[in-house]
Amino acid sequence: PTCNAWFCQHLWDQYLFSGDKDYLAEVYPIMRGACEFYLDFLVREPQNNWLVVAPSYSPENSPSVNGKRDFVIVAGATMDNQMVYDLFHNTIQAATLMNEHKSFTDSLQTVAKHLAPMQVGRWGQLQEWMEDWDNPQDHHRHVSHLWGLYPGRQISAYNSPVLFEAAKKSLIARGDHSTGWSMGWKVCLWARLLDGNHAYKLITEQLHPTTDERGQNGGTYPNLFDAHPPFQIDGNFGATAGIAEMLIQSHRNELHLLPAIPQVWSEGKVCGLRARGGFEVDMEWKAKVLSQAVVKASSDRICRIRTSIPVKVSGCKFSSEKDKSGYFLTTFQVKKNKIYKIIADI
Repeated sequence: PTCNAWFCQHLWDQYLFSGDKDYLAEVYPIMRGACEFYLDFLVREPQNNWLVVAPSYSPENSPSVNGKRDFVIVAGATMDNQMVYDLFHNTIQAATLMNEHKSFTDSLQTVAKHLAPMQVGRWGQLQEWMEDWDNPQDHHRHVSHLWGLYPGRQISAYNSPVLFEAAKKSLIARGDHSTGWSMGWKVCLWARLLDGNHAYKLITEQLHPTTDERGQNGGTYPNLFDAHPPFQIDGNFGATAGIAEMLIQSHRNELHLLPAIPQVWSEGKVCGLRARGGFEVDMEWKAKVLSQAVVKASSDRICRIRTSIPVKVSGCKFSSEKDKSGYFLTTFQVKKNKIYKIIADI
């Protein structure tokens, strides 16, 4: 039911990566229209008076209620709540850039405050539904309620540690084994959970050679197609997205360099990574620690970098501080097409 909200996230991400306002002007009416749909479509959930999507469902999975799985349609499945929240807040930012009338953004902000929140269930999990129906023995390959962790950006270790731990508990309970895009998605999720070793474990399972044309056990065919009957190209795309997410994350208005490096990649080099804000980044690291990086921007703007060690920026003024989580945040002004060198300061 909320595919239009998910689709609009791609439109907004394209703008965030490119910084192209002409492109944003073309797609903004689609984002606005999707919001107008939900302003009309959302209904009040009677117990808590939350606004929810109805009908709603958590794709391909069904809750176990009183030992039975005899329905899938619900009101306010967590994935749908996350998608509408994401759509509203992305569109508020886009509307500001498009000089939209304030009355529209005010209406989105007002409604967003009443959306059903994410909840932690009885065994510490992130609930898949509004009701606490999750079964810790459910190993369904879909983890739809973790959309807010990835590709959404509502859950992080820094601004929502309780939800962060609940999402991790849900993912552990579902298990590692999967096939197709689900395995790629789990790589991305473990990267967002900042666990590079776990993400790498899933990459090795996804790349495990197979000739099983049924694809029931996952892996990769000799032609490098992802093995899921008959194959899933989004498994390939998901794995590469996960690898990028292990190397750089940019969903929190900052460049988090080497957020989820596994032990087996303790030394390395990568070139040409793209990041939100219109940035292009090259990096080198040793012993899992950044040694140097090069940042190029597509527009004049502020750049903020998160690193595990202190760094300095060559050739420009910068400020640096250590936050409560132990990371170093370095901020500096960048000019369009100018190259900035980041050097470890240890």
